[in-house]
Amino acid sequence: MTFDAAIVGYGPTGMVLAALLGQAGRKVVVLERYAGLYNLPRAAAFDDETMRTFQKLGIAETVLPGTNIQAGYVWVNGQDEVLLDIEYDNPGPCGWPAQYMMYQPHLEDTLDALVRRTPGVELRHGVTVTGIDDSGDGVTVTGHETEGGAPVEVKARYVIGCDGGNGFVRGHLGGTLEDLGFHENWLVCDFEMKREVPTLPSFRQVCRPEQPVSIVNIGPHHHRFSFRLEAGDTRDSVTAAETVWRRVAAFLTPEDADLIRVANYTFRSRIVGEWRKGRVLLAGDAAHEMPPFLAQGMVSGIRDARNLAWKLGMVLDGAPDSLLDSYQPEREPHVRFITGRAIELGRAQTMRDPEMARERDAAMIAARKANQKPDKLVYPALTGGLIANHGALLPQGLVSTAERTALFDEIAGTGWLIVARNEAALAALGEAERRAFEALGGRCLHFAIGQMVGGAPVSDTNGVYKRWFDATGAQAAIVRPDSHVYGLAATAGELPALLTQVLAALGALAPTA
Repeated sequence: MTFDAAIVGYGPTGMVLAALLGQAGRKVVVLERYAGLYNLPRAAAFDDETMRTFQKLGIAETVLPGTNIQAGYVWVNGQDEVLLDIEYDNPGPCGWPAQYMMYQPHLEDTLDALVRRTPGVELRHGVTVTGIDDSGDGVTVTGHETEGGAPVEVKARYVIGCDGGNGFVRGHLGGTLEDLGFHENWLVCDFEMKREVPTLPSFRQVCRPEQPVSIVNIGPHHHRFSFRLEAGDTRDSVTAAETVWRRVAAFLTPEDADLIRVANYTFRSRIVGEWRKGRVLLAGDAAHEMPPFLAQGMVSGIRDARNLAWKLGMVLDGAPDSLLDSYQPEREPHVRFITGRAIELGRAQTMRDPEMARERDAAMIAARKANQKPDKLVYPALTGGLIANHGALLPQGLVSTAERTALFDEIAGTGWLIVARNEAALAALGEAERRAFEALGGRCLHFAIGQMVGGAPVSDTNGVYKRWFDATGAQAAIVRPDSHVYGLAATAGELPALLTQVLAALGALAPTA
């Protein structure tokens, strides 16, 4: 069998990509060198955009029991004075709470169960990949069973490396590896709670120069302490259980919790120069590594999967192969922005010079006394690639039809969409244009603001879309399958040209008069 896609690596990025492709009817094989799931937490959090992807996959409600909705995030100094108190939106722009703390094994169990029940997806654990041969019209992946060494050969139209920063596929592609200069040695300690400890912080950064500490819950019944280490600390000394318990003694005792994992990590910031070479692509940590201070590492990999899945699907259906060339130009600037902000945040949190730390504390405390709320971090819109203008995510609010009220994606679907302020905004579209769009699976919808009136198919129940149309000044928008806005039409007359532009880019027949 020749598969549509071979995915190397079965962490969250590979799992989400396999599920998205499988649900779209693609034949997918996943090759993972380990015999089973890792079954220990690594990532600690995800956001409302990620939950929107889980919603698309149909697992949002199943994911929830392994999460805590996080209301805020507090920084304190060595004297326990509050430096920063961040509040998370609920709901966020994507219709779900803006911050979830999670227990990663529960998430991976949920994703694994989804992948295993998705038709067309074949999962092969215990396979070490050692070779990739791109012939130009397909790719042959070779390797061997990790235990026993029996040879393995797989043929696929495309290969996606989701096997991490030290994985085979990144090395196979070669190219440059840009180091953004952030290297820190940290000790990460995870605990399973035996009982409630009311004084245990939920999500706190202790900005103490002599020992920066991060304290976070990682879903129900689990907690994490992370300590920045000194240059001379050795792995054996810092990972010893008795040493860990001494470090956390002010917050936890063995009567409160079990120590389930201790890991010594070097946090890095690196971005690969080329994410695509022919029919081989990279996603997640294989393409970019970032420090964890914004909790965006896993999230960024899932964004990669969401961006890549629909484009690869369209190419498999006959769209130009060059559509895949839009993947890195869209995703890399986004990744660079987040990595840069994570580095800034990490350096501010872990400042070791006492005088600089005192200046930081004084400035942040003065801002709090002046009632200056911290700016909410807004991630940049996509640019370049397959974006005409705008490029931000279409917000997800509650909408209603005559039959039900639900989140927008549940009503409208997640294929190509034209979303209009009202029916008049669609009037300039000709029949041929509509047919060409429908041939791509596209749909058109418009809103009635407030109650169901005038036969409009969708009512803007909470006014989210009226506010959005007012803010953007648009009459209509073309929305991609990943919910990013391809382009805005300021007038109804601009919409046909915008649609013709995207149809041409996708290789669809241009509409005729």
